[in-house]
Amino acid sequence: MTTNSSSSPTTADSAEEPAKIPIDIISEEEMALIEAALAAAAAATATAMPASHLHRNSKSLRSITLLSKRGISACTSTSPPDIEDSGRACGSSPQKNKRVVVLESFLHRFRKGRGLSVTDLTGTEWCEKQTEFILLFGKPKRTKAMKAGSARHVVLEEEVIKRVKVQVDSAEDVWALKLMNFIVGSNQLLFDGLTRELPLVGFVEGVWMVGIIDELRMPVSESTRFPVLVDTKTRVRPTLPGEPQKRNGRFQLMCYKYMWDTLVADEFPTKKFFDFFSLNPNHILSPEIRDNTTKSGFPSETLGDVVRYFGNSCRSLPMARDQLLLRYELQEDHSLIGEDEFVYDPDLVKDQIKSCLEFWLGKREASYPPMEELWKCKFCKFTSVCPINSDPDDSPIKKGEDIPLPDLTPK
Repeated sequence: MTTNSSSSPTTADSAEEPAKIPIDIISEEEMALIEAALAAAAAATATAMPASHLHRNSKSLRSITLLSKRGISACTSTSPPDIEDSGRACGSSPQKNKRVVVLESFLHRFRKGRGLSVTDLTGTEWCEKQTEFILLFGKPKRTKAMKAGSARHVVLEEEVIKRVKVQVDSAEDVWALKLMNFIVGSNQLLFDGLTRELPLVGFVEGVWMVGIIDELRMPVSESTRFPVLVDTKTRVRPTLPGEPQKRNGRFQLMCYKYMWDTLVADEFPTKKFFDFFSLNPNHILSPEIRDNTTKSGFPSETLGDVVRYFGNSCRSLPMARDQLLLRYELQEDHSLIGEDEFVYDPDLVKDQIKSCLEFWLGKREASYPPMEELWKCKFCKFTSVCPINSDPDDSPIKKGEDIPLPDLTPK
């Protein structure tokens, strides 16, 4: 791994084995049609205008689980060259004029050795077909609103955490830093009652997932202390979002709560962790990292040492409170627009995660938004190549409504 620079906080202050791979026998004529269609789609996408907004109308989170067809579409050599590990393998077949096409899951093709981020799940809940296009053709350009939101989170983090530059030389160093950040942050939560930008990694529903919690607060006036998970959203206009946008934010926070509770309640699957992320537990960490672990109170020579401290830290933490909090701020002056406090629904979040994983594991093709939400296509950069062929002129969006494009930065 090439030398990189990362950062670590001090208190001064991101799998299940891939599903069985289906095999389709496709004729030369069928393959030619598929390749021509994807080539046309790629060309059209290259000139498509990026959307600046997205919107959703009110609908229950449960209703996003839709019926769809069998396995994922075949990937051909027309995929963009910068997408690594395309996952398509073609070979000769005993049948004349036939090809064997091996279809790999999106999880294996695009998140192999990385794990799914919570943002991967919230993006899938928004529109599975859009997520598929993003994986194949790349993310939309980040908007001004997205950049402003990211900048605001940096400011909030710096209010409670001081970051220092640390040199990293290997994948083991990178993961040691992430786990160190969790240990330091969780200690800050216990002693100071507040921490921000806390990284999470966990084995959820048979899949490795990563995420970053915006904020955790520990109530100090209660006999039983359970941390409160908080997420801050910034808005261009001084109005609260509609229920559909709240729904996506609630799903995000519930995913964090699910991951947190899994970490503190279950034994961390150390061997699965090393195997999935291809890490050597006996790897000697860089001098800077070893020095930082000593200063932080858990001296470590190897990644295995850090993982043991990480597991001990998890076991010392309480479950998160069932009441979760979404905050909405105005981008212009960071004033509070309003808050959405809601109750964690374990069955709901598990059902939704399982639905998202059906797509990521290649158990079914990407589904489209329900009929009453097809207006979202008007704000998607892939509308011109999407098979659904919706009419954006039917959109019920009101002029001047604040509908930010979801930030696709992994969290």
